[in-house]
Amino acid sequence: MSCRRGHEYARAAVREAIRSTLARSASIAAALRRSAARGVATAAAISVFCAPAYAETFARCVAELRTIATAKGITPLTFDTAMAAVESDGDVLKAADDQPEFTIPIWDYLAGLVDDERIADGRARLDKWSAVLTDAEQKFGVDRHVIVAVWGVESDYGRVLGKRALLRSLATLSCAGRRQAFFRGELLATLRIVQSGDIAPEALVGSWAGAFGQTQFMPSTYQRLAVDFDGDGRRDIVASVPDALGSSANYLRRAGWVTGQPWGYEVRLPTSYAGPSGRRARQTLAQWSDLGVRQIDGSALSGVGPAGLLVPAGAKGPAFLVFRNFDAIFAYNAAESYALAIAHLADRLRGGSAFQTPWPTDDPGLGRAERRELQQRLTERGFDIGTADGIIGAKTRAAISAFQTSIGVTPNGRAGQRVLRALQSPGDQR
Repeated sequence: MSCRRGHEYARAAVREAIRSTLARSASIAAALRRSAARGVATAAAISVFCAPAYAETFARCVAELRTIATAKGITPLTFDTAMAAVESDGDVLKAADDQPEFTIPIWDYLAGLVDDERIADGRARLDKWSAVLTDAEQKFGVDRHVIVAVWGVESDYGRVLGKRALLRSLATLSCAGRRQAFFRGELLATLRIVQSGDIAPEALVGSWAGAFGQTQFMPSTYQRLAVDFDGDGRRDIVASVPDALGSSANYLRRAGWVTGQPWGYEVRLPTSYAGPSGRRARQTLAQWSDLGVRQIDGSALSGVGPAGLLVPAGAKGPAFLVFRNFDAIFAYNAAESYALAIAHLADRLRGGSAFQTPWPTDDPGLGRAERRELQQRLTERGFDIGTADGIIGAKTRAAISAFQTSIGVTPNGRAGQRVLRALQSPGDQR
């Protein structure tokens, strides 16, 4: 059977499963007719595979999800109207294996997240939302700079919320790929949000994994920890900045944030350091001092409680002592590079400096303005990169490789300082 026939088979199977349940409820049938009048397709076929056997599997999965959902308090009306328009998104399974926190060198990752633009924008947000942040600090005890840093890293202060429909992504992940049980729980949580009316279904868009809103909560996290911080009776982390900031502060407090304590700081290691390291390999400050660890300016260590030594690029790169508040940030997204980005952005927002120890690379990463400049310069030289949006995709990498070949450099497609400097230098303006 062809891919097309397989997709048609899946759609028909799902339509029949939904039709059989809708027949028992005139009100639901009417709702679905209204959806049909609006041109909403009643299809839920996943295009990951073409085989009809998979189509049958997905149809059974949808029926099973309906049974589970209704047993957990989701009304048939909520499930059937929400799932009627759901189609699969095979790209989410690919995205699950390509998370930037684990695939991009940390100097590139941080260069894109803690750049001059995000720092300036964050300071403007600190001023604009000062009253809300004061309330959040008083109620939850979390430093305002960290709250705003989470906002900046997660959605660029509300500019980038993601484009994938949560129900589509979560239905796909509930029926295929790894961690299906986990994603089924997130799908149920999303259906509860729809049923509650706190957030309109069409506003529930986000990442491939289901994170959504200005501070990117998973649906189950939203259910547990989102707060109505603007007092309008709804917990809307998509449209309400106060709700988003208050919810993040509540999350960090519940994750163990200690009021008035630092997340950590950059340190200096002795030459040829070979001692313990790792966020969980905690020792007292006295023990670290005995090993020759000092603050980056050479002064004695300070802080409260045991600390771990983070060396994300090895002992020759920047090193950090991290305390309990670093773990609270880490809980937001379990990647040390992610937590370090938020911690560093928070420091920069309060006026701190960049890391003093350079990363162990001869080709540092680019900030977003530099990435756009790189793309613009490639375009000026006749290379097709699409839109100069600062996002380094396949077209930009191919253009970089072509440019590198044109100047006699071994092509690697890397968007780093070296290729930007080469583009900036006077030369053959093709």
